[in-house]
Amino acid sequence: MVSEATIQVLENMISELLKDNPDYFLVDIIIKPTNNIKVYLDADSGVSIDKCVKYNRTLYKHIEESGLFPNGDFSLEVSSPGLDEPLKLYRQYVKNTGRTVEVIQQDGTKIIGKLNVVNIEGIELEEIKGKNKKKEIIQHTILFKNIKSTKIQIQF
Repeated sequence: MVSEATIQVLENMISELLKDNPDYFLVDIIIKPTNNIKVYLDADSGVSIDKCVKYNRTLYKHIEESGLFPNGDFSLEVSSPGLDEPLKLYRQYVKNTGRTVEVIQQDGTKIIGKLNVVNIEGIELEEIKGKNKKKEIIQHTILFKNIKSTKIQIQF
């Protein structure tokens, strides 16, 4: 079982790696029972594969040198969360302002709309119902405490 202390050590290592690039930020760390470490990074201007590779190599070396996992018994993946993962951080909401999102509220209500405003308390969505003459635009204000999950919707 992975301890909170292990995750804290990894968070500190990642913070140190990212300090020279404030555009990037840590979203999540997941450690599976097989010591497969998954680090999810995001950036205000988008995550590049080259940066993920660079951070993966550097972080792998730091973890190895730290002896956090005896005998080098771990694997490491560094990537962006991907569009299928829910937004977790305020900074991710800000980054995705203007995009269409699906919000599932704590009560199970689902709203799909354009993320127009993000503030410290919550978000504002613009939902469009109907088409042409029957088109109706509904503004929703949703507090973060009422959001169960938010996912980006891909538009074609």
